[in-house]
Amino acid sequence: MNLEELSGLPPGAIDHFKREGIEELYPPQAEAVDAGATEGENLVAAVPTASGKTMIAALSMLSAIERGGKALYIVPLRALASEKKAEFEAYEGVGVTVGVTTGNYESTSDWLATKDIVVATSEKVDSLVRNGAEWLSDLTCVVSDEVHLIDDRNRGPTLEVTLAKLRQLNPGLQTVALSATVGNADEIADWLDAELVDTDWRPIDLQMGVHYGNALNFDDGSTREVPVEGSEKQEAALVRDILEEGGSSLVFVNSRRNAEAAAKRLGGVSRNELTAEEEAKLAELAADIRDDSDTETSRDLADCVERGAAFHHAGLSSTQRSLVEDAFRDRLLKVISATPTLAAGVNTPARRVIVRDWRRFDPSAGGMAPLDVLEVHQMMGRAGRPGLDPYGEAVLLAKNHDESQELFDRYIWADPEPVRSKLAAEPALRTHVLATIASGFARTREGLLEFLEATLYASQSTEPGRLETVTDTVLEYLESNDFIERDSGGSDDSEDAGGEAFTSAADLADDGNGKETLEATSLGHTVSRLYLDPMSAAEIVHGLERADDRPTALGLYQLVSRTPDMYELYLRSGEDEKFGELFYEREPELLGDTPSEFEEDRFEDWLAALKTGKLLEDWADETDEERLTDRYKIGPGDLRGKVDTAEWLLGAAESLAAEIDSEWTVAVREARARVEHGVSEALLELVSVGGVGRKRARRLYEAGIEEPADLRTADKSVVLGALKGKKTAETILENAGRKDPSMDGVEPDSAGSADGGVTATSSGGDGTDDATATNGADDSQSSLGDF
Repeated sequence: MNLEELSGLPPGAIDHFKREGIEELYPPQAEAVDAGATEGENLVAAVPTASGKTMIAALSMLSAIERGGKALYIVPLRALASEKKAEFEAYEGVGVTVGVTTGNYESTSDWLATKDIVVATSEKVDSLVRNGAEWLSDLTCVVSDEVHLIDDRNRGPTLEVTLAKLRQLNPGLQTVALSATVGNADEIADWLDAELVDTDWRPIDLQMGVHYGNALNFDDGSTREVPVEGSEKQEAALVRDILEEGGSSLVFVNSRRNAEAAAKRLGGVSRNELTAEEEAKLAELAADIRDDSDTETSRDLADCVERGAAFHHAGLSSTQRSLVEDAFRDRLLKVISATPTLAAGVNTPARRVIVRDWRRFDPSAGGMAPLDVLEVHQMMGRAGRPGLDPYGEAVLLAKNHDESQELFDRYIWADPEPVRSKLAAEPALRTHVLATIASGFARTREGLLEFLEATLYASQSTEPGRLETVTDTVLEYLESNDFIERDSGGSDDSEDAGGEAFTSAADLADDGNGKETLEATSLGHTVSRLYLDPMSAAEIVHGLERADDRPTALGLYQLVSRTPDMYELYLRSGEDEKFGELFYEREPELLGDTPSEFEEDRFEDWLAALKTGKLLEDWADETDEERLTDRYKIGPGDLRGKVDTAEWLLGAAESLAAEIDSEWTVAVREARARVEHGVSEALLELVSVGGVGRKRARRLYEAGIEEPADLRTADKSVVLGALKGKKTAETILENAGRKDPSMDGVEPDSAGSADGGVTATSSGGDGTDDATATNGADDSQSSLGDF
């Protein structure tokens, strides 16, 4: 289909696409237009990666805007939200405005009411519904990217319920669901009352095969010789082979450790293909990575990058991941070894994708288990970029002939598994049942069940009564924890505190004939608004109510680490004894009902939460980032994730403390501030000044500058001695309100200089490195909390 055949788009849109080099639509895109994508029809597009799904979304959204509507684009990951926002901002040239929202689950983001396209994660959209964002009722088109992730037991239920609520809120809403090829795309289309575009068409050929011995055997019967030389690994031979013809490689492995080890080895291959100009650019990139975090993981990554290779996993910081992804897209980096996180929608194509590890540890299986077909196909779909690669290759590795045949049967020739709803699992349902009641989508048990009947789970369920049984169990839990009130005495004449976003037919039929009404309590509304798992809220409330003395930071950190919303650190071999000792030493500080050591599973979970809480305490006691990542055997991304989650949970705990009139609100607030900035109580005022992070605050404090007012009167030479950089010092003095922040002619006072490092005491307590923590002196070595 030629672009000129399109109609209903904003003026200038077709010219914009032509300037982007698009003259005609890909077959799946043309099929989507024929199915009504530009006319407001619901659509499910199940097509391979790199086959034009985003263009289908763009045509749907732009045509909706031209009809006077508003579009929402839902993504599964924050990184994808930023990527898509940047992509859609190109439409601002045709008068379309774009906004993105991913964080702050208590916000309604009212400023987005003026935007034509809003990009958001499914969790953020869910929170917007809970908090009653009025602009959601203006939506006329919603696009759900990677909708097959409804199958994910962690994030899937949120996406599923959110789509169901948006469709109830806006009965005429156009729903466009984008997916990889799945085994039951027709079921998803039936659920959404949508037309289906289901194809395996790709703009460039994708050959899938298995490497065994010295040969790469493809699914079409062809063979390519890729000899393995001497002690060389299979993946190294495959990377070397494709680099010699100018292509790049992605190597998927099953663990972080394997990703890092593979990158170190593959750097020895990629460095041979670098030009002098590339080496210079990679050296700059490596410096940026070292600047982001002064940890061993960062140094290892930078060392690999200098040789044209990199690793990618969830232990990296978001900045590091972005730097690696951008450099790989620019083909500056030649090879990435990655865990499957990189396959989850991020735009990182390579000419050759190598799936080295097709098994990974599965606790439920008690050992290594094969990956799903859909997950492997997602990895393989990264092969080949239109306009840059003449073809794409996806390769599995076999050790013998029998395994080679097994891989063809299991993955190459197999269809992906069907997407199955995970909503009926009790942890997911308790969260969404409370939110559905609190936001006014259901006011009776019958209305609640009617709403749940609009979910994918209900359309797929083969167990009569299963959803009703689980729902009743959840309602009992919510009532017993004072999150909802149930009344069987008749109709509910009270106005729901959460508003009435949607009223079901069953609710309307409640004419006082004894139907059970449901209403969220004030506490329940608070829990829903805070976007907490009700079990997390119950744990926090229970812990605060049973605190006889002012809670310590460790007590509060361990409390939030016990909640389902915090992924606690697991206990490594031998650590049960170490943290058992810490438990007995500091047991009086821990909040809630302490399990007996004879309750083996509960006690182990309690110790794992204690380990996580101790990490947070060490961070708040100013222990150096490198020491923490080494002590707890985690990456900088893990540390930042724990800190961010703890800050959010403690902010929620502060709201809950106020809701239940707890006397410990100030203690919670202080613990949250300390973990947010990574400082002791003495430095909390200093870090409130813009530009003063944990390291700079400590250096200023040691120089005698203990609060913001001191920055307005202190000798400038002392300030400069502590901060070193003149520009940095001027900015901080200006932020502190100093009338003349200029450092012209000022020389640093050597007594206040940070050269040689400043030590900050760590509370220790875990038997390791508990004396002092040296804060790095070099401001170029920025760390979490520096800015």
